[in-house]
Amino acid sequence: MSLPIPVCDAETLTEGGKGIRFPVTAGGEDATGFVVRYSGKVFGYLNRCAHVPIELDWNKGEFFESSGLYLICATHGAMYEPETGLCKFGPCRGRRLRLLHVIEKDHQVFWQPDDYVTPARA
Repeated sequence: MSLPIPVCDAETLTEGGKGIRFPVTAGGEDATGFVVRYSGKVFGYLNRCAHVPIELDWNKGEFFESSGLYLICATHGAMYEPETGLCKFGPCRGRRLRLLHVIEKDHQVFWQPDDYVTPARA
C-alpha cells in the first residue's frame, strides 16, 4: 500500500466552499481527484460524474451547487451528497461518485491511493 500523499493545508478547505483538485491516474487514465469540506469533515472523490465520465466542477474547484448542500455535475445537473457521493437527483440517481480515502492530520489533508486510483503519472 502506498503512503498517504499530501493534498493541501486543512485551512484551505472551508465549509461548503471551493474544493481542491489534484492529479491522479484512474484505471490507467489521467484524471483528477478533489477534496471538499462538509459538516466539518473532509471528503474526497474522483472528479468523474457517475452518469458520463466527465469532470464535475463548473469552474476549477467549484463543486457545490448554490445552496451548498450538494455536489453538482455542471454538465447534466446530477446532485450528489457530499458525505457519501450518492446521486440524489439527476440522470444517475442511485449511483455514486468514486470515494477517495482522505485523512486530515496535523493541519494537512492527505489522500491514500488504492488499486484503481493511483498517483498521477509523471
